[in-house]
Amino acid sequence: MIALVIGGSGSGKSAYAEQMAVKAAGNGSLYYVATMQVYDEEGKKKVERHQKMRAGKGFLTIEQPRRLKEAAKKVATERVPAGKAAAGVGKTVLLECMSNLVANEMFSEENLSAVMDKEKIRQLSGEIINGVTALHDSCDILIIVTNQIFEDGIRYDASTMDYIRLLGDVNRQIAERAEQVVEVVAGIPIFIKKDGI
Repeated sequence: MIALVIGGSGSGKSAYAEQMAVKAAGNGSLYYVATMQVYDEEGKKKVERHQKMRAGKGFLTIEQPRRLKEAAKKVATERVPAGKAAAGVGKTVLLECMSNLVANEMFSEENLSAVMDKEKIRQLSGEIINGVTALHDSCDILIIVTNQIFEDGIRYDASTMDYIRLLGDVNRQIAERAEQVVEVVAGIPIFIKKDGI
């Protein structure tokens, strides 16, 4: 199962996604795939806040700012104990967050020098979705957090507009595959898609 949790900055989407993951995992394995690269004090504080939020909840953290297939390999190599597997208890992965991962991929050294035309955006989107697919194949439940950045109506510089287009395309493809899509507004979950409908 895939669930996509979307919301604006400070909407409560991360807290909601963590609760969802903990509940879904039950007694199974619980992973947190962290995608944020820390560049400054603000980023460091955000990471620390998220670490405090998930402390004591049983998450195994995988730092993976790029290349989701590497995180998928790490999740896939852990074996679920036979008793848990027989009881239907498996692996739950929380990916926090797609917005960071897309930025990290787009503005990496090898992609930064590339012209981000429609073809390059489509190619990079495909690579990211392949990573999502690999991560989903490595677990039973995949919960993905992403940002809602598409409604301010502001026209940005070319690279920011490319980022918005890329994130929008990735979010759209994940939403198509997801059984659940939830937008969190002021801490309140609003189901856009539930149980594949």
